[in-house]
Amino acid sequence: MTMSTPITLPTSTQVRPPVPFVVPLQTLLHPALRGAVQHLTSVQKSDGGWEGEMVWNTMILSQYVLTQRACGRDIPQAAVDKMIQHYRVTRTSDGAWGMHGESAGYVYFTALAYVALRVLGLSPQDPLCKDAREWLGRQPEGVLGIPHWGKFWLAMCGLYGWAGVNPFPPELFVAPQWLPFHPSRFYNHTRYIYLGIAYLYGKRFQIDLGGGLRDELRAELYGHPGQEGRLAGQPFEQIDFHSHRHTVAKSDLFVAPSAVLKAGYELLHPYERKPIRALREYALGFCLDRILYEMSASRYQGISPVNGLLNCLAIYSHNPAHPELPRCLAGMEAWKWEDDAEGIRYCGARSNSWDTAFALLALHETPTDVASAGLVAESLQKGYAHLRSLQLHSELPGHKAERRESILGGWCFSDGVHRWPVSDCTAEAVSALLALHHPGSPIAPSERISSQHLIEAARFLLLRQNPDGGFGSYEARRAGSILESINPSEMYGSCMTERSYLECTASCLRGLIALRNHLGAELGSTLLIQINTAIAAALGLLRQSQRPDGSFPGFWGINFTYGIFHVLEALHAAGVPAHDPAIQRAAVWLLGKQKPDGGWGEHYSSCLTGEYVPHPQSQVVNTSWALLGLLLALPPSHQAIERGIRFLSDQQLPDGSFPQQAQAGVFFGTAMLDYRLYKSYFPLWALARVARLRDGKETSHVRVPSTLAR
Repeated sequence: MTMSTPITLPTSTQVRPPVPFVVPLQTLLHPALRGAVQHLTSVQKSDGGWEGEMVWNTMILSQYVLTQRACGRDIPQAAVDKMIQHYRVTRTSDGAWGMHGESAGYVYFTALAYVALRVLGLSPQDPLCKDAREWLGRQPEGVLGIPHWGKFWLAMCGLYGWAGVNPFPPELFVAPQWLPFHPSRFYNHTRYIYLGIAYLYGKRFQIDLGGGLRDELRAELYGHPGQEGRLAGQPFEQIDFHSHRHTVAKSDLFVAPSAVLKAGYELLHPYERKPIRALREYALGFCLDRILYEMSASRYQGISPVNGLLNCLAIYSHNPAHPELPRCLAGMEAWKWEDDAEGIRYCGARSNSWDTAFALLALHETPTDVASAGLVAESLQKGYAHLRSLQLHSELPGHKAERRESILGGWCFSDGVHRWPVSDCTAEAVSALLALHHPGSPIAPSERISSQHLIEAARFLLLRQNPDGGFGSYEARRAGSILESINPSEMYGSCMTERSYLECTASCLRGLIALRNHLGAELGSTLLIQINTAIAAALGLLRQSQRPDGSFPGFWGINFTYGIFHVLEALHAAGVPAHDPAIQRAAVWLLGKQKPDGGWGEHYSSCLTGEYVPHPQSQVVNTSWALLGLLLALPPSHQAIERGIRFLSDQQLPDGSFPQQAQAGVFFGTAMLDYRLYKSYFPLWALARVARLRDGKETSHVRVPSTLAR
């Protein structure tokens, strides 16, 4: 971008004249900041880290229940009661279960929940089951329209005909790796999910639901009066499941099966009627070896419980007495959350490193004369030591043979036990640790991370950069966008291959700049050149990715507000001045989205449509992202910033925390996530930054055109 003239703020996006303020901002700011610090430090764990639940939906709980039944494991009644409690508090008002907390009902999640609740012992007439069954009966396609993953799970339970499950045979994993659609090219979560699916599909594994429950469920799920053009209402044995292999409920469909994918299915269906026995057995053995490696390498957790539970079933189907099975089943408990209010559930990820890095960055920016210096220093010391300890210092044995990238020097999203490190988690950890390497830091030089470990982190990050200058998450990109045309999930989007994510790129850019600035000549000339080249390429990609309206699309958060926050942090770290056109355009966009109450709010459907959609209510997390970005573009006295800070102050609860609101994260394009700690450290970070700048404790780099200096 080569623009050099200031951008005039359009009349339509002028900030409304403020109502005269009775209470001076500083009178509100400092108490709000002290309360936020007190709250964040109060939820710091005994090990020094932070972790909030990353809330998704009931899918994993349902699959956990079915896996326990399949493997002959009884769930204690106390746990059963808490699981039922979770289903009770998460269903929609019409009795279904959805993709996330703001979602309408899905056939997939509702059908799995119904089966799991019946396995847990509820009767068909219990209100949880009765309402769900009636909801399913009202859907035009009924249970026959459950997406591919659901068809597969129900088929394993004897509740869907295998002829209606589109093939994903294990032979695909032993096909030549040069093929553009080989599973080794998939995004890692997707390829490991389909590794388990392929093995279980190849064996046509059946879960014994026991006690005649299978037949009861067949009648309950398909016994609704038929509607025109629908086969539901017929006996299970008379349903032509094969004719419904492409039927997907509109409530669940996000990516319709493409013509290419359907053609592939039609080629595989005849083979599945009579597979080559020797090839099938070889492919099953190959997949089982990969499954056993993944479970051992991840210390029996799996990259997530989605593939971990499938792996447990695969190992059980091979040998119910397999010596690794008890370890695998026990490893699934690492994903469990439990409390009295929401019961027992299983999350899709653990966020120890991620939350700890952002909490440290927020506390680091807090002026010590506003909050308790001793409290902040102690919290930083404990958090620093914990985050430093989570780096991976040993290489994963046999990773090259498994088509795994080097893990040395990386940080995982979680505590690192499963050894699946991520680019932006590593970069944010590096940025947080190095932010505390300054004169007067509470971190003693003897306690700081070594240069060698920082160099390992730099090498780790460089391995995740794509040719276009952007960064993938777990790996660099392995295939082109053509793979998205054979996405078989139907419910999820952008899940087939790695790509260049703007947030990952922005985080990695900041991390590499921090490493270069801290290590300097210790990097050596070759590595220093590589880092400088990577920085230039990443900065170029960020600039090229700005939309004409000034926004930056996100991928892992909601959505443009999140993208702008990350990109502006990266541009600032790269020394880009506030009057740069890219920053001006982003500031204009943010100013135009501020709500009358001073906050910002973006709806999750922005992620589905690719266009900004305002949320009906302002959100403290969106507001914090917007303020953090604007504070790098505008003076802290700008009235838009003052209004935003007042909104945060008004929303703060008596204990210093902030209210639970809408979803803020996203995975696989449609899986919206509630990061429970985002509302604790991002508002604190915004309050801390404005306090530091307003109090003159930090020289502002901001020099803005008169068109924005309000």
